[in-house]
Amino acid sequence: MAGAPQLPPDNVLVERLRDGDEEMFALVLDAWSGGMLRLARSFVSTRESAEEAVQDTWLAVIKGIGDFEGRSSLKTWVYRILVNTAKARGTKESRTVPFTSLLPEEEGPTVDPARFRGPGEPHPGHWAVGQEPRPWHIPEDHVLRGEVRGVLTEAINELPPRLRTVITLRDVAGYGSEEVCTLLDISPGNQRVLLHRARAALRGKLEMYLSGAREVAEGRGRA
Repeated sequence: MAGAPQLPPDNVLVERLRDGDEEMFALVLDAWSGGMLRLARSFVSTRESAEEAVQDTWLAVIKGIGDFEGRSSLKTWVYRILVNTAKARGTKESRTVPFTSLLPEEEGPTVDPARFRGPGEPHPGHWAVGQEPRPWHIPEDHVLRGEVRGVLTEAINELPPRLRTVITLRDVAGYGSEEVCTLLDISPGNQRVLLHRARAALRGKLEMYLSGAREVAEGRGRA
């Protein structure tokens, strides 16, 4: 992402953190804290509690950096501490839910069944006329691009906690599926289902927004 702090390789980063390099610690804090806060928010009930979970995580990192063995990336190690810390807070708040099975609010079709042809129609199960997904074109206007980011951020925040956690790790923080399964202690199949449902929900929100934006643009063109 443009403007994001550039960090050195893990071996250099770990060595400088172990040496108590305050400038390097501040750089890491700036680079990772935003994503950590979004992830922590999935486990706890308030932003304040999420912020405290992030603070507690950084304290644990400072105390434990000498024991870091490099079996995973430093960022994965930090995020694992965060997940455990936020989970513990969420448990006290009765917020944390198991990842082992779908919850009621996560069940049901990922796309409205009304958008597909019914059993009595030609080609049942295919898209109904006028319901096909439209090609997305995001205008290059900087303001509109900012609006799109806002729409996606809002859509992520509205997801059920477990869907929000998985898509935050995969599509925001950039973790691979194996890393997410390890962090959350879930099966690959469960991770795929949660990610698919989260992405489907975001696509639906973005489709609605872009359809509205296109209609506004077409209206201006006819004016």
